[in-house]
Amino acid sequence: MCGRFALFAKAGEIKEQFSLGHEPTLPARYNIAPGERILAVDMHANHQFEADWFKWGLIPSWAKDEKIGYKMSNARAETITQKPTFKKAFKSRRCLVVVNGFYEWHREGNIKQPYYFKRTDNQLFAIAAIWEYWRNPDDKIIKSCSMITTPANSLMKPIHERMPAIINPDDYPTWLDTDDYDASQLKTLLLPDVSNAFELYPVSTKVNNARYHEPDVILPLSENGL
Repeated sequence: MCGRFALFAKAGEIKEQFSLGHEPTLPARYNIAPGERILAVDMHANHQFEADWFKWGLIPSWAKDEKIGYKMSNARAETITQKPTFKKAFKSRRCLVVVNGFYEWHREGNIKQPYYFKRTDNQLFAIAAIWEYWRNPDDKIIKSCSMITTPANSLMKPIHERMPAIINPDDYPTWLDTDDYDASQLKTLLLPDVSNAFELYPVSTKVNNARYHEPDVILPLSENGL
């Protein structure tokens, strides 16, 4: 699964890497949790990539209460075309969550040790996601999303059995273009990453506190004075 992530890149870097029409405005955030507003890229009618804000935790259009989104922060790749909550969004509302890295936890003795997963070159990467509209009782439209998870690759497997589905940059157009829908082709993009482009390492348990947002949470324990 994916329960926390970090995005602290400069807006210009995000615009360039994702070929955005506009430069997003965003603060550096090192400990983003479900329920918060997150930046994701989708494709507009003119096939232009654009960044938008979504509430993390998909709220189905039929939901009576937006709190259901806290149970929908992730969607499994294996069943996404079968689950009524997700299959329509998978067909016509796909996006990419922009991240510098994400966290996963592994029980070690009496503690759950957090690990930080990132690219070895420190570049941004993108996690596959789906999004949905929901109208609240005040008639306000809320856009929300779920990240898609897949079985863990060899790097992640010792830490957790699942991981976010990472989309290769060459596949961004295929993933975001909803004009043509080929479920089988799309699901091949959700297979576990097998490149050597990533690394993970243990970090401070400070990240366990969703209210802690300091940049030291991404530092290896060996550099954190612990």
